[in-house]
Amino acid sequence: MTVVGGNLPCSAVILSGGRNSRMAGRNKAFLEVGGRPILDWIMHALTPIFSQILLVTRQPELYQGLGHRLEVIEDIFPGRSSLTGIHAGLVHSRASHALVVPCDAPFIQPKVLLSLIKHAEPDLDVIVPVSGDYYQPLCAIYSKRCVDPIEAQLQRKEYKIIQLFEKVNLKTIPVERFRSLDPELCSFFNVNTPEAHRQSQAMARHCRVPPAGHP
Repeated sequence: MTVVGGNLPCSAVILSGGRNSRMAGRNKAFLEVGGRPILDWIMHALTPIFSQILLVTRQPELYQGLGHRLEVIEDIFPGRSSLTGIHAGLVHSRASHALVVPCDAPFIQPKVLLSLIKHAEPDLDVIVPVSGDYYQPLCAIYSKRCVDPIEAQLQRKEYKIIQLFEKVNLKTIPVERFRSLDPELCSFFNVNTPEAHRQSQAMARHCRVPPAGHP
């Protein structure tokens, strides 16, 4: 497992449980960008850094045979939301912390992830980038201490991640701090609409994901 903050181990969690309604039901993890499925881009970024990579999905059969490095799990709570995926990832994580990413972000830069996890500290529950008033909760680190407040929130059928932030020890990091590592902030680009998918084809030429080593 990657070690962050000196002694804090961290797993990676990929969320792939959405309805893909804006993509006409097409599974975004398998959309091709630059001739490769988005999931391949993400695994290329995560594999050199994390020894445990979890993928949370409602359709585990779609991900069988993709390699031993990917552990496919399902949501524990009913209801389909990013928060249920974060919960399942944290429950199954062998580490005390998990870095959560979405399945539709092909250009996540390893250097950005390494920079983000260096901010992890023992007393922090969530470390999340922010752009103005907008959180990036699906490119963030969560402590396993979040499991109990998430469960309480899901039992109330409250699915907004921002509601969790009000109950935990939160650290925010302006996304601009990552610009020296990712000049166009490609790491925070999501292929969640047909237009974004078209745009990603051009971006693939200059948002390559270089290999990364351990911190």
